Amino acid sequence: MDLVTPADLRRLVQAGETFTTEFKRARGLNDSDIVNAVVCMANGKGGHLLLGVEDNGDITGLPPRHGDRTDPDRLRALILNNTEPAVATEVELVQIDEGLEVAAIEIAAAPSPVGSKAGVFLRRATKFDGSPECVPYRAHEIISAGLSAQGRDYAETPARGARMSDLDPREFDSFRRLCGDGRGDRGLAEADNEDVLRALRVVRPDTGELTLGAVLLFGRESALFTHVPTAEVLFQESTEGEITTNQQLRLPLFRVAERIRELIEVRNTEQEFVLGLHRVGVPRLPDGIVREVVANALIHRDYSELGPIAVRLSEDQLQVSSPGGLPPGITLRSLLTESRPRSVILADAFKRAGLVDRYGRGVSEVYRQLLRLGRDGPDYSATSEKSVIVDIPTSDADLEMVRFVIEYEESEGKRLTLLHLRILHEIKAMGDGSISQLASSLDVADVTVRGDLARLTELGLVEPRGSGRGRRFHLTAAFYRKAASSAYVRLQDTEPIQQDHMVLAYVDQWGSITRSKAAELCRLSPLQARTTLRRLVDAGELELRGERRGAHYVRPGRN
Repeated sequence: MDLVTPADLRRLVQAGETFTTEFKRARGLNDSDIVNAVVCMANGKGGHLLLGVEDNGDITGLPPRHGDRTDPDRLRALILNNTEPAVATEVELVQIDEGLEVAAIEIAAAPSPVGSKAGVFLRRATKFDGSPECVPYRAHEIISAGLSAQGRDYAETPARGARMSDLDPREFDSFRRLCGDGRGDRGLAEADNEDVLRALRVVRPDTGELTLGAVLLFGRESALFTHVPTAEVLFQESTEGEITTNQQLRLPLFRVAERIRELIEVRNTEQEFVLGLHRVGVPRLPDGIVREVVANALIHRDYSELGPIAVRLSEDQLQVSSPGGLPPGITLRSLLTESRPRSVILADAFKRAGLVDRYGRGVSEVYRQLLRLGRDGPDYSATSEKSVIVDIPTSDADLEMVRFVIEYEESEGKRLTLLHLRILHEIKAMGDGSISQLASSLDVADVTVRGDLARLTELGLVEPRGSGRGRRFHLTAAFYRKAASSAYVRLQDTEPIQQDHMVLAYVDQWGSITRSKAAELCRLSPLQARTTLRRLVDAGELELRGERRGAHYVRPGRN
């Protein structure tokens, strides 16, 4: 049976070149060009290489390459014998367009880096405009991919030539203090330096050779520069778009984690509200969140990739970016439910030092803490194959949500689940929502949301309106009683249509509106104001201009 039919070929050509489809013109095409193109595709996601198709999609055909014809078996052998590790392909000759012949080569994604026997290493990449290209496969990228493919930990790689004198005794003392302060592994609080290295698996048991993990955790600055020159962290603070602090840190991992925490702590502020007889402070950035996101960046970054970890603090967010993309097997959808640290050794060391609360639960705990503080969850949407980027909101908290969470958990004696918090947070922002809307917004299966809504209904926190497909859920008076505010009255008094009219009338009179002004005008929380403005943008009534503190909404087309 044909691998690629003429109809299949036309569909591939009409779709243009993509990450998994590459065209090669026949004119001037030599064996090395074919082998190099296969290497490039194999080091991506695989796909189809079409010989005899121009870059613009014109089918010009492939002239005979082996006497009076093209032999698919000889093409397969050419590729197999000139790649290392050998790449097995499927080759199909497709007759199309008045006798023109195209060779369709099907290539599987390679499980480990592939090169040509001539020493050429290429990989598939995407240009700034979204079009595909083949680029050099750099040495540090090959090392990273090779270690991942073999299931090896970068931190267990030998640090050739490293000695105990390259490690700082003060770092061992600091680690022992961390272990003894209550959250760490007390069994290591009295261990000597050699026992610490063995316990953390950063010394080779057979040869006693130090590993890169030992240098990362305890190394002097000179040793870090020699053995792991990528171990660098950049801290920046910006105010109104201007960088006011810019520090480069090349320190062992435990110390750099503590230093970043100190830099953020001196810049931290709090909101306050009164609950009963107590004044409750809501920090802009709780210590637990800072500790987790910084530790995650240090543990999960790819140290074979160039570039520093960047920690950037502004008025409305903390952004942490780390080179290397997500660890193999982890996607944006699975971040909340799965954990596969790129370095198990470094992750275990941070857990035993007490710098992370629970191994494998960092992202979900950060999410939970942010929602309990009345803020949006962490945003990983800017993450790419080259770096993991997380944005942590630091804007004003929804104090009604904070008050509710405290009141509920103290009265019931148990914590709300993460999904319950996400559902309540989303309904409060939307005003109300259907099961399908909530499932789509939260990226959770409908059946899961349906079950949790039923539980929240039993608890008296959510109630349905309508029936069938028109059934929608909103927060009950019981929720707002616990929040101890007038938000329930406001929700009833200003329906979405009224809110829309008020916002549009303000924009027509004054030219623009901000989210805080919309919240004040309609007597809404910041999250509800965001939903109102987003609804007007989706309807084409408003247009978002500017970013962050300069963000505002205007009528479309207005200068």
